[in-house]
Amino acid sequence: MQPESSQQPKGPAPRTAAVERETRETKVLVRLDVDGSGRASIDTGLGFFDHMLELLAGHGLFDLTVEARGDLHTGGHHTVEDVGICLGSALAQALGDKRGLSRYGSMLTPMDECLVLVALDLSGRPYFAYEGGPVGESIAGFDAGLVAEFFRALTNHAQLTLHVRVLAGGDVHHTIEAVFKGFGKALRQAVSLDPRVAGVPSTKGVL
Repeated sequence: MQPESSQQPKGPAPRTAAVERETRETKVLVRLDVDGSGRASIDTGLGFFDHMLELLAGHGLFDLTVEARGDLHTGGHHTVEDVGICLGSALAQALGDKRGLSRYGSMLTPMDECLVLVALDLSGRPYFAYEGGPVGESIAGFDAGLVAEFFRALTNHAQLTLHVRVLAGGDVHHTIEAVFKGFGKALRQAVSLDPRVAGVPSTKGVL
């Protein structure tokens, strides 16, 4: 009889990442746990943006920490874009070679009078399309046009394909909230592990 091994079987590697970025305009730290429970600690200096990132984490069940300091006296553009860069980079690092992923995710999200479609593919090819989203309006000092800047930066650095379409608009707060909630839910689907996928979810063998 062979002696029993004292070693415990290894579980899946944690899908986590931490990314820091410092420029003359911003200093950003992002920590991400893809397999979290939705806990968020967000401080960007932009209260509305903080709230949207909390929604993204909560509905995606990601544990997310964001600490950002930027030149807000010039507006929120640099801070929002650089948070997007760091979150996209953290997502790419956390997912590694993407083995076992479901890969695709989509969500049709109602928020009262608003209806938003989000569809994404962890394709390795950055492409961002955003139709019908509000621009030229401000919510608690947050420029609604920065929603597109955030997701464009995230898309480019996570190397994913992302389509966002506002099918029915109305209150700007509701519309943007539906976008962030929908993205969190769609991303949660895409990063989920499919036990039937033995390797990388592509007939090419790589993403």
